Amino acid sequence: MSHVSPGRIALIASLAATVALTTGCGWFRKDNESYKLSGEARPLELPPEFSHPDTSGAMALPGQSVMASQTARPGATVSAGFVVVGNRDEVFARIGQLLGTVDGLQVASSAQLLGSYDVSYQGSNFLVRAVQTGETVYVSTIDPRGVPETGAGASALLATLKQSLGGQ
Repeated sequence: MSHVSPGRIALIASLAATVALTTGCGWFRKDNESYKLSGEARPLELPPEFSHPDTSGAMALPGQSVMASQTARPGATVSAGFVVVGNRDEVFARIGQLLGTVDGLQVASSAQLLGSYDVSYQGSNFLVRAVQTGETVYVSTIDPRGVPETGAGASALLATLKQSLGGQ
């Protein structure tokens, strides 16, 4: 009867594992040229459902205004601006002088580079802005959200400025 030692079994098992591991690399080798490229140069593979975006609900429009401020504020009949012939810096300086004469108006800050005054008037905070548009300057009021301010205080101030500056 032949007796096999545990050392001989371990040697045969390790030899078999070494042969399997070194020759098995060929089983996983890819022949496709794309796999030989670097990761950045390989083509992107996407499943078919991801190749085109789902556009089934792309054009669904809401039935009414989605902004509460638009539903709460009635449509304004007064424009939020007017045009003055001249240079923006000169008109900006004239606006600053006129704002100093309006009762109840407080100028919080001014930015000449932006052509704007941050004012508080009749309970509203808004910007009075002067923008060069060709040979004219557009003077307007803007609320803190960046949309034209058409409240009572802004409209009254614009009417005063338009009359004093000779706006159109």
